[in-house]
Amino acid sequence: MLKTLSSQIGQYKKATILTPLFAMLEVIVDVLVPLAIDHLIEDGINAGNVQAVYKYGGYMVLLAGLGLLFGILAGKYASEASAGFACNVRDTMFTNIQKFSFENIDKYSTAGLVTRLTTDVTNLQNAFQMIIRIAVRAPLMLIFSMIMAVSLSRDLSKIFLVAIAFLILSAVIIISNATKIFTRVFEKYDALNNSVQENVTAIRVVKAFVREDYEDSKFKKAAKEVYLMFVKAESIVANNQPIMMTAIYGCMIALSWFGAKLVVGESITTGDLTALFSYVMGILMSLMLLSMIFVMLTMSSASAKRICEVIGEETSIKNPVDPVMEVKDGSVEFDHVEFAYRSGTGKSVLRDVSFSVRSGETIGIIGGTGSAKTSLVNLISRLYDVKSGTVKVGGVDVRDYDLEVLRNKVSVVLQKNELFTGSILDNLRWGKEDATEEECIRACKLACAHDFIMNFPEGYETKIEQGGTNVSGGQKQRLCIARALLKDPKILILDDSTSTVDTATDAKIRKAFREEIPGVTKFIIAQRISSVQDADRIMVLDDGVITGFDTHENLLKTNEIYQEVYESQTRGGGDFDEKGGEA
Repeated sequence: MLKTLSSQIGQYKKATILTPLFAMLEVIVDVLVPLAIDHLIEDGINAGNVQAVYKYGGYMVLLAGLGLLFGILAGKYASEASAGFACNVRDTMFTNIQKFSFENIDKYSTAGLVTRLTTDVTNLQNAFQMIIRIAVRAPLMLIFSMIMAVSLSRDLSKIFLVAIAFLILSAVIIISNATKIFTRVFEKYDALNNSVQENVTAIRVVKAFVREDYEDSKFKKAAKEVYLMFVKAESIVANNQPIMMTAIYGCMIALSWFGAKLVVGESITTGDLTALFSYVMGILMSLMLLSMIFVMLTMSSASAKRICEVIGEETSIKNPVDPVMEVKDGSVEFDHVEFAYRSGTGKSVLRDVSFSVRSGETIGIIGGTGSAKTSLVNLISRLYDVKSGTVKVGGVDVRDYDLEVLRNKVSVVLQKNELFTGSILDNLRWGKEDATEEECIRACKLACAHDFIMNFPEGYETKIEQGGTNVSGGQKQRLCIARALLKDPKILILDDSTSTVDTATDAKIRKAFREEIPGVTKFIIAQRISSVQDADRIMVLDDGVITGFDTHENLLKTNEIYQEVYESQTRGGGDFDEKGGEA
């Protein structure tokens, strides 16, 4: 874990080194100040020597100025180093998340990843700043102050040793009890963020079903759990302050009592006793800072583990050593494929699936909910890897391709359509970064999106709000289809991607596909028979098994499941605008 985190310092090594250096110089100056006070009292005030007063007074002013300068520089470089460290950690985490396969993503909740990238990194940033500054200053101040105190009076220094032993024992008890609780606190944070994410994402559903009170109570419950855990942890940590103050005041009383006797007995001078008071405060304040560091490290250790989990997570889907860099054509072959989600029940969702598709064919896929339609097409672009068997694209096992090459030629419009903040053109160019406006317009015409785009006052420069909330579901689907077409794919997968489009528009899209991109292999997952009936062949899936793979006419004769779906959808005259779609 330390190796992983230390590698994130990167270009901020200079600031990381300069921070403890200036902190050390600040400590040296602070340790010299009580000595100047000692000489000021003994050689100046008690001796009635005005020149000595000016001399040591001047030293004190100089030391104070140097202490201020070193403190400012230590703080400046500590902020630079810690903020840079946090920036690198976030960047490394985010970069690694982008490499995750769907299987890796399934392992972590979205809310959990957000917590790691925000709260956990902030905790680590604060801990890092403390380590490079306070964790250097406090021990050095403790050591130097102890040396100076012992040099002034060995007998009185024994008081500090008793206080140190008391404080160390207290810190061990506090930290051991608080660590376990802080580990659980961040798990509760994940639940809290998950509640917020679900509510904000599905706010329209919440309002449509008048579930605001339910969501509010659910959030309050999650927030209350975080509150209770933090109260419990911080109640333990809060004991640190009164214990520390008890030690400080105890030392001050003991030092005053025994020190006064030694001054009267002329074993030490008044100046020495005054310097000892300064050193005892330095020693005890150093111990207080060290205990704060331990508490911060206790809190951040849980965050550090969670961060290192994400940084150290290796994608389950990797490029081969010598990848194939060209997809020859859009042919697809499944050979005795078995697939299961590792994060699921372990049961295979696809069982002994075998079929072959010629390049340029249009394949419809029909099946009930949970029949593994999406799981099947996800294997084509290698979003998941098979458990056993082989998936081939262009005659080559998908595991032998360079991932970027494969996914650029297998264009997928997923069930859940996502648009990003920016203009319509910006969103379309996700499909092809350097696409011209003419290419974007052609893709939108194929997806039947051009007309509604031109109805917007700003046309293709229309800004899409976060999540695409300013366009309808059907418009969003058509924009996503156009974006996929811009990739100039050899295989196009539409995963129920026209479900919110009326059947007339659906028919126009299918007609445009047939006429404009005949060489592209098309897989169309749909719930409506009308969306797939003119496909070259239709696959019927039931509980992860292919029960039929033939033309619409033949399936009506031979496949019972297909017959039932067809009859249920056509009973009563078919889709309301089916005739319009044929025009």
